[in-house]
Amino acid sequence: QVRLVESGGGLVQAGGSLRLSCTTSGRTFRRNEMAWYRQAPGKEREFVAGFAWSGGNPYYANSVKGRFTISRDNDEGTVYLQMKGLKPEDTDIYYCNAHFTALGNEHGYWGQGTQVTVSS
Repeated sequence: QVRLVESGGGLVQAGGSLRLSCTTSGRTFRRNEMAWYRQAPGKEREFVAGFAWSGGNPYYANSVKGRFTISRDNDEGTVYLQMKGLKPEDTDIYYCNAHFTALGNEHGYWGQGTQVTVSS
């Protein structure tokens, strides 16, 4: 059974930093099968950061570019989201996503989420 577990959220003042972690079990996901999303109450879940399908280079939502960094220890390790220069509008629940395609079918998995709250 595939399981994703996020950690590292919390309360931080504007301008501060946090590092989120995502560990997976039950299946090994390639670098480009991992991503971070976030969601505020009443809003749709939005993409934050991931690894490009071709080449595996990181890419980011415009709203976090230059402030957030996605990384991974190795091809099978924990995925991180380093967040710097946090703003109140970054307050959300952050979710780790893992996905793969097999026989033409897309399979996606989510963690339980970790709350990030940025105070002004």
